[in-house]
Amino acid sequence: MTRRLAEVAQKVGVSEATVSRVLNGRPGVSDATREAVLTALDVLGYERPTQLRGERGRLVGLVLPELQNPIFPAFAEVVGDALAQKGFTPVLCTRTAGGVSEAEYVDLLLEQHVSGVMFASGLFAQADAEHAHYERLAARRLPVVLVNAGIERLRFPRVSCDDGVAVEQALGHLRSLGHERIGLLLGPADHVPSQRKLAEFRTIAAELGVPTPPDFVENAMFSLEGGQAAATKLIERGVTGVICASDVLALGAVRAARRRRLSVPADLSVVGFDDSAFMNCTDPPLTTVRQPIEAMGRAAVELLANQIRGVSVAPDELLFEPELVVRASTARVAT
Repeated sequence: MTRRLAEVAQKVGVSEATVSRVLNGRPGVSDATREAVLTALDVLGYERPTQLRGERGRLVGLVLPELQNPIFPAFAEVVGDALAQKGFTPVLCTRTAGGVSEAEYVDLLLEQHVSGVMFASGLFAQADAEHAHYERLAARRLPVVLVNAGIERLRFPRVSCDDGVAVEQALGHLRSLGHERIGLLLGPADHVPSQRKLAEFRTIAAELGVPTPPDFVENAMFSLEGGQAAATKLIERGVTGVICASDVLALGAVRAARRRRLSVPADLSVVGFDDSAFMNCTDPPLTTVRQPIEAMGRAAVELLANQIRGVSVAPDELLFEPELVVRASTARVAT
């Protein structure tokens, strides 16, 4: 604190006492001097006190990877409502191919003097991605919450769905239907939630006596096309059921089966993950593992709001249990 006062005072050419009055919102300082002190804080990389950020201080960045996957607009709606109830306004930032990067969004949000940032399924969940922008936020001590499992060295509070329980529910369901040749369709190999799902899949499959040869596991980008290409390989290897790391991947698996003139679920049972919008309206309606996004979103907002208020929040992970939703994309294995 003393160092900050000295640096700002030197930059502006005023006394440390004047800087202290500005930072504590006390009278006796001209508007011009007050603005010069606040500008110096920005230039030197110090965070403005929340009470001096004006309306901009009530902004919270919400960084999402995309909006094409319906789970993310649904999550944004939950978070936006919870933030509004606490007097905050979300600034929605979505990454697109060839568009603004996550790091560039962080720069823009810092320029707006946001009170905090929430990331959902961002680059923090990819072990091989660039993470310098997260480290910059940590260095500035800006309140941050991550939604989804991330790499361990990023010490932020996290809110995640329990990937182990999700796989246990999906695998148990397919096994109860008589499936033994069960494939796993995951996101990219460096995707931490997918890594967790794979580890749990192998553990539980071993306990159930289900074979898990390496070629029963495929990685893909989280897209309909990625799911179709990966599922085609699994089908060619003789799987009768497939567990997917997202509903979008699962829909790709359904398309792959149909392109090979196979029926879902008569020839291939498909389980998704998320229970995003309209999965009960697909053909066939998708069996999936539902993420509790309402509870997760509100918990994430509470963690962020506590940090903004100055409450100490441990960089731990809150795990929320998913729910298996059985619909028509799974059936007993053909004999």
